[in-house]
Amino acid sequence: MIKKPFIVDPSLYDESKPIATIEDIRKYNRQRYEMEQLTGILYDNFEEKKCVGYKDMTDSEFWIRGHMPNFPLTPGVVLCEVAAQMASYFTTKHNMFNNAVMGFAGLDEVKFRGMVRPGDRVIIQSEMLKWRKILITASFMCIVNDNIVCEGVLKGVPLPIEG
Repeated sequence: MIKKPFIVDPSLYDESKPIATIEDIRKYNRQRYEMEQLTGILYDNFEEKKCVGYKDMTDSEFWIRGHMPNFPLTPGVVLCEVAAQMASYFTTKHNMFNNAVMGFAGLDEVKFRGMVRPGDRVIIQSEMLKWRKILITASFMCIVNDNIVCEGVLKGVPLPIEG
């Protein structure tokens, strides 16, 4: 089986040395409490329109108790939310939409290829494919232990939220 290439070569970042922490992410993303789905940023290249972040899954995530009792498993929709929050971080940090708050607009071509359990670190890689005045399109991959567990294309829109 041929392994699909990653969006960003892992040799370009160091998982033990984030370039942005949760405090830095909060400057750009509005999600808080149980909806914060990024732990750190590892790579950010505006010229290439690529970004890499991560989420450390713990046994205290809001979904753990009821999703699969006795077999804790991250819901696929949470992985898509992680990817959306990273794309939002990137577009907001680089002022691609005049500092607008980004909202989730859709998903295409999403595939779930593996399980994500508490204790896993999910590496999220993203590449902005298109951005127009009212829409961004980005490809993403969620990776655990060098295996792609989720991938797809997400769409985001600037929301009319003040402040």
